[in-house]
Amino acid sequence: MQFHFLHPADQIILIMERIYGYGMTTTSGGNLSILDDKGDIWITPAGVDKGSLKREDIICVQADGTIVGHHKPSSEFPFHQLLYRTRPDLRAVVHAHPPALVSFSIVRKIPHTHLLPNEYDICGEVGMAAYALPGSYELGEQIAAVLAKGINTVMLENHGVVVGGTDLFEAFKVFETLEYCARLEIEANRIGRPTLLSEGSLDLVRAQQDIHMPTFVPKAFSTQERALRRDMCKFIKRSYDQRLFTSTQGTFSQRLDGDAFLITPYGVDRKYLEVEDLVRIEGGEVQEGMIPSRSVSLHQSIYEMHPHVNSIIIAHPPHIMAFAVKDCLFDSRTIPESYILLRNIPKLPFASVYENLKETAAVFVENTPIVIVENNCVIVTGQNLLTAFDRLEVAEYSAKSVISSFSIGEIVHINDKSIKDIDSAFHLS
Repeated sequence: MQFHFLHPADQIILIMERIYGYGMTTTSGGNLSILDDKGDIWITPAGVDKGSLKREDIICVQADGTIVGHHKPSSEFPFHQLLYRTRPDLRAVVHAHPPALVSFSIVRKIPHTHLLPNEYDICGEVGMAAYALPGSYELGEQIAAVLAKGINTVMLENHGVVVGGTDLFEAFKVFETLEYCARLEIEANRIGRPTLLSEGSLDLVRAQQDIHMPTFVPKAFSTQERALRRDMCKFIKRSYDQRLFTSTQGTFSQRLDGDAFLITPYGVDRKYLEVEDLVRIEGGEVQEGMIPSRSVSLHQSIYEMHPHVNSIIIAHPPHIMAFAVKDCLFDSRTIPESYILLRNIPKLPFASVYENLKETAAVFVENTPIVIVENNCVIVTGQNLLTAFDRLEVAEYSAKSVISSFSIGEIVHINDKSIKDIDSAFHLS
């Protein structure tokens, strides 16, 4: 989607639908704004249901103070206006009260963005603004004082979060990623203290940013490939809707014929990804004009080594990732479905997705379809897209159940005899 071609009112509607639809604000909470090229501020209205906003509900406050629209502008308009005056480089603001970030705001802490490799690069430095009355000029001054330091993201004591960006989608990506970091840290703390990435690990990631692959121009797109592109987009969007992916994180791939496969592109919003955005890899070459996921070499290594693998997902759902950032293993012997689909789940070192890729690929034998990578990701394989997606979903839901069980009693795993019965009944041995 070419987001920047949309009218400011349409951009605000689109992003507010996402924020409200994914439970990151309430009917009455949160406000978005855009500063346009004329100096007018487009902003959500006061007292209008955030779950049913229409284009005509969005307010324009012109540079001279004239209000154009059917409603009053958000009661938080004063701080939006002050933020744009303080930071002329910012052109959009997201303010909302997602539960995980509110949890941090009411204990007056900032979520860690160094639990996984890319979150700090997306979020940047995060500041904290002292409490002030909502809608007051004082609140604007507290936020502006943090923004004046060059910080774009501000936690508000006992309130929520404000994110400024060069456009509304850029601000939303930071907002969504920080909210994800908060959810991950909360879940991880329920099973113990999470481990932060070292500078050495972050340096390793930075050294892997560029992808160098020869290119080719596809001669044709077979009916099979067209169908797989359609199905991949369906599952990618479903993964986003299930909150298994974020707009910037999550990779699908699917084997084609021979040494060819399709993979998600780098830097394209997962919610709006279309069939033409997917990247074909063929014979170690990348489709001309396309940028594949940075994990493309690992996908290629797994496909080359394992004929039984036809689909791969790399993702970061918060509950299963709680086990990635904590020094403990995830045991799938909770209910039969979990064990049947997940089997043994080894944990690999952080660097395994960047170095010695053949050794990493070798792990994915038939009784090891999924692995967790320390402070990095979960990698899921399957015979097809549906099987891989089902495994990812079961892994996340199972991890959620395990974490929740800690508050009510001690886990009793399925015993060895029962596991042998499952192996026999479902031909897993």
